[in-house]
Amino acid sequence: MSFMSFLCSFTETIITMRSVLIVAILLSIAAAYYIYLPLPSTISEPWKLMFMDSVLRGVMHVVSFAFVSVIYSIYMIQICTIVTLMWIQVTETSFGGVQAQVFESTAADQEPHLKRGVVYFHGGGWTLGSGTVICKICMFMYTLAPEARFPDQYNEAVHASKHILTAEVLSLYSIDPKRVAVSGDSAGANLAAAVAQQMALDNSDPIKFKVQALLYPTLQALDFNTPCISRTYLNGDPKLMSLLANNHTTPTPSQEIAAAKAKTDWTKFLPVAFQKNYKPVVPLHGDPKLLEKLPGLLDVRAAPLLADMKVLKAVLPAYIMTCEHDVLRDDGLMYATRLEEVGVDVTVDHYEDGFHGCLSFAFGPFRFSVGFRSFRNYTRWLKENL
Repeated sequence: MSFMSFLCSFTETIITMRSVLIVAILLSIAAAYYIYLPLPSTISEPWKLMFMDSVLRGVMHVVSFAFVSVIYSIYMIQICTIVTLMWIQVTETSFGGVQAQVFESTAADQEPHLKRGVVYFHGGGWTLGSGTVICKICMFMYTLAPEARFPDQYNEAVHASKHILTAEVLSLYSIDPKRVAVSGDSAGANLAAAVAQQMALDNSDPIKFKVQALLYPTLQALDFNTPCISRTYLNGDPKLMSLLANNHTTPTPSQEIAAAKAKTDWTKFLPVAFQKNYKPVVPLHGDPKLLEKLPGLLDVRAAPLLADMKVLKAVLPAYIMTCEHDVLRDDGLMYATRLEEVGVDVTVDHYEDGFHGCLSFAFGPFRFSVGFRSFRNYTRWLKENL
């Protein structure tokens, strides 16, 4: 090979390597930009959370929602198969026409006779029960929006709960009628709280839930000016500014709205520590017609936090989990205060490094420290109080 041929070949190699390096650098910058998400320093394992968030966003950007639904269904089947082989037996059934999955521990040390029972309403995520609780968990797969509209999910939840809280059904699943809890996470916790209120007041049902466990619950949509929401206000959708500014309540509210807002008065129901650094968003005008279009905002079936004191006095002892990095934080804390004021026994489990849905990440490759701790404390509370 002549010197000139070698020089040309070497030059081409350098150019190719430089091009590859430039592309690699550009891709790295793009990946870093896509993955990076500004997170509070106090949140649990921020880099892992950034990576998970980018993966989920990437999946949603690449494939259609319908395809994701198919993959999610396959994933659910795989998970159910795995836990069945490990320490959980999963059975699909229905209660009162509402689809459900029954999770039962296969642990060798499980109770020989009647077991504890947990009626569980899932939120946006999916959470399994604990093999160490030694109980049967009935997770209802209520109809989702947009196919179902309020109050369809509430009606299904109440109907299914009434169906399972019968001597015949409890006996079939070897569940102790005196040791049944109602629980849920996020939107499911909303249903659990609403069901707990309704069932506590219904004297036609001889069998009652013993306790309720609400995980980062959403309990009202009347006040979007709470401290936990206001601190993320600038990251909100500008299209929602009117609603976020509480303009649907008007500066001079009606008697009905004023009574409802008194039940979401976070200046009264939130501990002082959770009110710090609050910058209010002051409504400049109001549109009461918004409430005419959205009557569910004042309906206690959708907003359990707005329930009257006489209703709250009748409800069950409660476990309420809240997370610092969650716009729903104040809903759970205010509900806990309202329950405590009427004498209900409440356990508040707050996680300074927690985020919404953290309980779902207690095990597996995406295990978070706060996920495992919240899962452990939740199941421990059930074991001690159920």
